[in-house]
Amino acid sequence: MRLAGRDIQQFKMTDAQLDCALDLMRRLPPQNIEENLAGLIDLVPSLCEDLLSSVDQPLKVAKDKTNGKDYLLCDYNRDGDSYRSPWSNTYDPEIEDGAVPSERIRELELQANGAFDTYRELYFEGGVSSVYLWDLDHGFAGVILIKKIGDGSKQVKGCWDSIHVVEVKENSKSRSAGKDTYKLTSTVMLWLETNKDESGMMKLGGSLTRQDEREMQFDDAHPHIANIGLMIEEMENKMRNTLNEIYFGKTKDIVNDLRSVESLAAGMSKMQMQHAIAGALKARASARA
Repeated sequence: MRLAGRDIQQFKMTDAQLDCALDLMRRLPPQNIEENLAGLIDLVPSLCEDLLSSVDQPLKVAKDKTNGKDYLLCDYNRDGDSYRSPWSNTYDPEIEDGAVPSERIRELELQANGAFDTYRELYFEGGVSSVYLWDLDHGFAGVILIKKIGDGSKQVKGCWDSIHVVEVKENSKSRSAGKDTYKLTSTVMLWLETNKDESGMMKLGGSLTRQDEREMQFDDAHPHIANIGLMIEEMENKMRNTLNEIYFGKTKDIVNDLRSVESLAAGMSKMQMQHAIAGALKARASARA
C-alpha cells in the first residue's frame, strides 16, 4: 500500500507538471515553440513523449524529389525518420513497407490536395498546403495543413500555420447517400513582427484551438471533400475573427491607453469642457426640480 501511495502521488505530480508545461507553452511566442519545447524537455525529461504529442509545432516545408512540388511535414505523414509526399505517395528518405492509404482513400487524398491547393491560393495568395488521409475501421481520418510565410515586404514579417484534423465516420450503409459524422479539431498559430521608424519593433503572436462536430448529408451533390471544405472554411473564418479581436483589438486598446496622440494641453482642455458640460446639465436638472 505504501508503494501504491507513492505511485499515485508521483502520477499526480507528473500530471500537474504536464498541465503547467502546456499552460506555459500556450503563453509563449509561437515563433519560438521549438526552442521553448526543447528547454522544457531538458528541464523535465519524463514529460518528453507527452509534450511532443500534445504541443503543435510550426510546419516545415520539404520538396518532392520526383516532381519538385513543395509539401508540409508533420507527425501524420511521418514513418520513422521519413515523410510521405501527398503528390507522389512516396517516402523521403525511402523506406520499405511505409504506411500508405488504401486505393479509395488515396484517390480521395489526391482530390483533396487539389481542392485545398485552390482554397489556399484564393484565401492566402501563396504559401503551401498538404492533405494526408488514412483509413479507419468506421471510415477515414485526415489532416489538412496550410502554411503562409510573410516575405518581409513593407517591414512586416509573419507566419500563419493552420492544422485541421478531421475524422469522418461513415454511418450510411449505402455509400451513395446518407448522413455521415464529421469531427474537426483545428489549431491556428500566428505571429507577426513589424519594425518601422514610426512605431519601432513590435512582436505579436498567439495560437487557438477549436473543435466542431456535425452530421452532414453525403451524396453525389455533397461529397466528403465539399463537406470537409465547408467546415474548415467556416472554422478558419471564425478563428481569424477571434484572433483579430483578441490579439489585434486588445493590443490596440492597450496602446491607446498607454500612449495618446493628443498633447497634454489638448487633453486637459477636453476634460475641462466635459466637466463644464456635466455641471451645466446638473444645474439645469436641479433648477427644473
